[in-house]
Formats: sequence, C-alpha cells, structure tokens
Amino acid sequence: MERQGVGEPKRTRVEYSALNVGTAMASQLLANVLGYATRIMFTRTLSAGYVGVSGLCADLLGILALSELGIANAMSFALYRPAALGDIPRLQALMKLYRRLYLGVAAAVGVMGLGMLPFLDTIAGDASDVEHLKLYYLLYLGQSVISYLLAHRQSLIAAHQRGYVISLYWIAAGILRTAVQITILVTLGNFSAYLIAGILSSVLCNLCIFRRAGNMYPFLRQKNSCELPAAEKTAIYRNIKALSLHKLGAVVINSTDNLLLSAFAGIAAVGVYSNYYMVVSFIRQTLDRIFLNISASVGNLGATGEREAMEPVFQTAFFLAQWIYGVAAICLYELLPPFIELSFGPQFLLDSTVVGILCLLFFYHGLRTAIGTFWYALGMFRLDQYKALAEAALNLVFSIILGRRIGIAGVFLGTLLSALLTSAWLDPYLFFRHCLKKPVGPFAVRYAGYLAVLALDWGVVHVLCGLVSGPLPWVLAARLAICAVVGDGLLLALYCRRREFKTALGALGSVVGKLRARLARMPLKRRSSK
Repeated sequence: MERQGVGEPKRTRVEYSALNVGTAMASQLLANVLGYATRIMFTRTLSAGYVGVSGLCADLLGILALSELGIANAMSFALYRPAALGDIPRLQALMKLYRRLYLGVAAAVGVMGLGMLPFLDTIAGDASDVEHLKLYYLLYLGQSVISYLLAHRQSLIAAHQRGYVISLYWIAAGILRTAVQITILVTLGNFSAYLIAGILSSVLCNLCIFRRAGNMYPFLRQKNSCELPAAEKTAIYRNIKALSLHKLGAVVINSTDNLLLSAFAGIAAVGVYSNYYMVVSFIRQTLDRIFLNISASVGNLGATGEREAMEPVFQTAFFLAQWIYGVAAICLYELLPPFIELSFGPQFLLDSTVVGILCLLFFYHGLRTAIGTFWYALGMFRLDQYKALAEAALNLVFSIILGRRIGIAGVFLGTLLSALLTSAWLDPYLFFRHCLKKPVGPFAVRYAGYLAVLALDWGVVHVLCGLVSGPLPWVLAARLAICAVVGDGLLLALYCRRREFKTALGALGSVVGKLRARLARMPLKRRSSK
C-alpha cells in the first residue's frame, strides 16, 4: 500500500512519475526551442566573444557551486521518508536545517565569487579584452547567490512527487525570458540588458515557486522549535561530505572544458564549441528529465521498504535509457554538422572526430544517469565517494596531456578515457552488489549486448545518411527521417519481444488509460457540483 504525502491526492507512483516526466519534458523541450531561438539571435547581433564570455562565466560559477557540497541531494534523500509518511514535525525540522545550510552556501558563493574578481582577467585569457567583463561576471554571480536563498523549498515539492508544479512555473518563466531577451537583442543589441532580463526572470520564477510551496505546505510558514535528533543530523552531514566529493569530481569534469579550450585554442574555440554544447545539452537535459523525475518515486519505493521490487524497475529503466540515449547519440552524430552549418554558418563547424567523442560522452552520460537516479534516490552515495575524485583527477591529467598534443579533441577524449577507467564499470558493480545484492555478471552480459546492437544500428544509419546530398535543409530533414525510422525501427524489431519493452509499454498504456478515465469523469464532476 502506497502512503500519500501531506495533502496529496491519491495517485500511484507510476502516475506521479508519468505526470512529472511529461511536464518536465514539455518544459525542457520548450526551453530548448526558446533557447535555440535566443542563441540564433545572440550570434547574429553580438560578437563571438560574448558567446565565449557566457560559457566562461558559467564554468566559473560551476566551480563556485562546489560550495553547495551536495546539500540538495542529501536533503532530498532525507525528505523522502517523512514525505511518504506525512511526518510534519520531521519535515519542519529538515526544512529548517535545509534553509540554514543554503544561507551558508549563498554567503560562501558570494564571498568566494568576489574573491575571484581581481584575478578574472588572468583566468579569462583573451576574453579579458571584452568590454565590461567584470560587470557581466558580477551579474552572473548575483543570480547564483539569489537562487540559493530561494531554491530549498523546491526539494520539498519534489519529495512529494509533485515536480510537475516546478516545471509549469519554469515553462512560464522561459516564455517570458525569451520574449524579453530577443526584444532586447533586436532593439538594443546590449549584452548587459540581455543578462539582466535573464536574471530577473530566473529570480521571479524562484520566488513564485517559493511562495507556492508555502501555500501547498502551510507548516513551512509556522514558527516551530522542531530540531532533528543528533544522530540524524550526523547522518545528513556524513551524506553531505560524501556528496561534496561527488560534487568536486563533477565540477572538475564538467566545468573545466571551456577553461582548457580557452587555454589551448583561444576564446574563439570556446564560442564554436558552445554552439555544439548548447544543442547537445538541450537534448541531454530533455532526456534526463525522464529519469530525474522518477527519482522521487524510486526514493518513495525505497523509503517504504519495497526494495524487492527494485530490480525489475531498474532493468526496465536501463533498457529504456540505452535505447533512448543510444538513438539520440546516433541522431546527434548525423545531424549536428548540417544543423550547426545551417544555423550558425560553416565557420562554426568542428571536426567529425570531436563530434564523435561528444556523442559518445552524451551516450555514456545517459547510461550513467539511469544508474545514478537509483543510486542517489536510495542514498548510497557514500559508497563511491572517492571514485569521483579519482575520475576527476584522471580527467584533468588526460585532458591536459591530450589537449596539448591533439587540441580540442584531446580535451574531450581525456574526459571519455577517465570515465571508462572508473565509473563505466564501477557504478554498475556497486549498484548490484550493495543495492540489489545480486551478482553483476548477467547485467554485464546484457550491457554488452545492448552496445553491440547499438553499434550495428549506428552502422546501418550512418551508411544510409552518407547517401544523402543536396541543400542543407533537405540533408537535415532526410537524415532526421532515416535516424528516426531506421534507428528506432531496427531496435523495435529486435526488442519488441523483450520483457522490459513489454513492461514499459504496459506502464505507459496504464497511465494513458487512467488519464483518459480522469478526463472522462471531469464533466460529470462539474455537473454534479452545479
């Protein structure tokens, strides 16, 4: 029997997951379209140097985000059980601690960010020639600090499996931000005004969600003296320590690429890569929503003592991940060159080797996300805390060495090699041993089979796409059709009889059926209320 959270309507975990995933994907898809439109206008009204500055400031703030120490993940895990049981005193105590921790993070980010200001010209390299660089950096820093003051209540909404509420607010904010920013670019062509509009929309959205959480959970507004037991606080701090090591590893891996590219190839190379990164990250963030928005349901499943049902859920999720991210990686490899050339011009094209490595990293990220969703939702992050540091160290060493020797491709190849030597084999091993308590061997065989099938799928698609020629719009449309029809069709033919495919299809049919039934009853309810 599933327990409902505070004030929750009666829905199953599958329904919550479907609702969260659906709205989150709609939000991300809309954000992608709006972001693409904004980037097109950005590159056509401002110089390439501003594109590089944007990426550079984002990476510097990513490094400063290390101050967050994984608090959000640790507190989200701590919230799952009391949210599932409706334990209001425990939720009050947890949210009080959460608020205090995030106030500390905001102060730390602000102080350290200001401390980096005197060294900004040195860090930025040739980007330091961009006028008002320090002002732009301060604007990004201010947005980051304010977000920490308002963001902690979002975890409470998500812990009650209502992430769709957050997504709807970000949809509205995205539409408003894009309309204002494009207007500014067209009429003023002013980078400062462009940044300020983005910051104000983000702050406004965070503030609205903050207030909505207070309305959804009135106990947040009540003065209380609830404090967590010392043992529980100690456990949370241990989790934060472990997650801080994960955070450090992630910052080194994800937030140093632009810095290394700037050092080895100049700020112009950062601008060229940023267009590819924009497209790849748009697709990745959209697909990540599928798995990140089932984490609350996975956490609820673990918190209510139903872990015996975890393996079939995980096997189905991983099966979907390798299919979805695999076909998406194939599509990216075949479609990125004509898309970038059509959107930004041939001067923004990267070598096919670099594109291939980026697509492999994208695919690996997807598989890792599927495992990580379960790993973090079940609070197992202390078991692999030092692995994150090892991967980060290898990534930095490999990327510097290879970047010096072979340029842009070497920076990303170093990231891929560090992952293959650490997380690629250690993550599934630890998950099966400690979470599922089963041998990893059968899964490794299945994993290898998935990779072999995807390699065959890509080979067929690549040959067919190579036969397409002509104007860029035609090439893009034809290749997209080949990737979608052949790429998915081959996998469908091979996997349609698998248990995981039937399970996923059955769950989807069940959710659709229940949604139809709810919609069919709505007019009757309205009439009866009259």
